[in-house]
Amino acid sequence: MTPPPAQAPAPAPAPAPTGRLLRTADGVDLVLTRVFALPVQEVWAALTESARTALWFGPWEGDGGPGTTARVRMLFEEETPWTELRVEACEAPTRLVVTTVDEAGSWRLELKLSGTSGDGTGAGSDTTELTFVHHLRTEEGVGEIGPGWEYYLDKLRASLGGSPQPVFEDYYPAQKAYFEDLSAE
Repeated sequence: MTPPPAQAPAPAPAPAPTGRLLRTADGVDLVLTRVFALPVQEVWAALTESARTALWFGPWEGDGGPGTTARVRMLFEEETPWTELRVEACEAPTRLVVTTVDEAGSWRLELKLSGTSGDGTGAGSDTTELTFVHHLRTEEGVGEIGPGWEYYLDKLRASLGGSPQPVFEDYYPAQKAYFEDLSAE
């Protein structure tokens, strides 16, 4: 009896998009969240230490305090460009606001961390919620922007958890329609 031919495993489903749009006085906010089974300090370090940001976004050089400007190497973009990053606010370990500036314009980004420590009995584990906000003037381009941030935040998750790094092609163009169809709340 001849065994049946081997079949290739089914491809993994594309990651589900999580972003939402919120209307603001100045435009719209693209908001994405991730929860990590880690203390706030650990997630903060992954967001602010150059050696750690290199694992999921890119290393940075320069000063890192409020009112300063640093340069970030976008390791996972075509041609790995450098972009300026101005630190608008840095409230360790819970809030970071930056503005990036390059030939495409400027983007204002806000990262907020909140954590819980255990379950009150001492037996639980720390968890941290990251709320990532991209402050936009309009909804224009959100079909490209949203999948990119989903990808980068999942790269952050993989770098913190030691899991395999995501592949950008699983996010874009697969998530483009989701983001284009969002309506600001």
